Amino acid sequence: MGKRKNMRKVYILFLISLIILPIITSGKSRRWKRTRYELYGGLGVTAFMGDLGGGNNASHFVSDFDFTSQRPLISVGMRYKILETLAVKPTISYGMISGSDDKSKNIYRLDRNLSFRSQIVEFAAQLEYSIIKEPVSHRYSLRRRRRKFSLKNIKVNTYIFAGLAGFWFNPKGLDDGPNGTGKWVSLQPLGTEGQTLMEGRKKYSRIQLAVPFGVGFKYGITRQISVGLEFGARYTFTDYLDDVSTSYIDNKWLAKYDAQAARMADKSPWSENPLPSKAGINYNPGGQRGESRYNDFYFFSLVTVVYKLRTGRNGLPKF
Repeated sequence: MGKRKNMRKVYILFLISLIILPIITSGKSRRWKRTRYELYGGLGVTAFMGDLGGGNNASHFVSDFDFTSQRPLISVGMRYKILETLAVKPTISYGMISGSDDKSKNIYRLDRNLSFRSQIVEFAAQLEYSIIKEPVSHRYSLRRRRRKFSLKNIKVNTYIFAGLAGFWFNPKGLDDGPNGTGKWVSLQPLGTEGQTLMEGRKKYSRIQLAVPFGVGFKYGITRQISVGLEFGARYTFTDYLDDVSTSYIDNKWLAKYDAQAARMADKSPWSENPLPSKAGINYNPGGQRGESRYNDFYFFSLVTVVYKLRTGRNGLPKF
């Protein structure tokens, strides 16, 4: 709890600095107000970091990042510049995330043998602070003398961002079934860790909050069109993106209520006869299934295209 409180304090201070710094450093130029509205679109990939898949040491940190888990992503939105260096950007994003123990080199995760995939539908609003401001000039005016090309003349708008997002997810697992049917089934309704069947274990909500943060780059290729890259992490307030968090329950007891839930709860080679594995891992009731100390992350990497809208005299964008 102490670490979470400290993280929230740092996050609040960061947001306050994003608002105050631009006011202090704001210049006299106001040309940026003529194109303060921007339409935004991006294509890219997602990635996942949680209890399934990942690196050798199951660190729940950078070394646990799994590049094989990347899946397609699309995002659209609109940017509004509050100040020359400060903007707010609401977005809607849709993508897939996934994780699989058979992609990990960690012996415990390999033995556990679980996997999942999930859709992500995210509504987010983020504040962006430009470390390197977007140049505002008559770059393409015929009256302007052309400059000799130089890397020094390339000014890339560089910004950091943080915000708040609400998202929906629905983790699914592959059910081979007694006859090898091979269907993907939603895991949350099954209660694979005894949710609703055991005291103190409630079903998690598939609607959650996340904190997006990251960095972006934007370069103008015409007066109205810019292209860029954006890399962002999403710290979530749930440990169930992959339907794994706590411990195993008695699988034979679970099978009496739901045979499918029992199949999806334990896919280890020892599921029929729970014994410590070769790695010394206990698959008996109460044995560790996930790591509840850490919440899950998902990541967005995007190639973006931005279209600037002219601002009318009424202060609203011209479409």
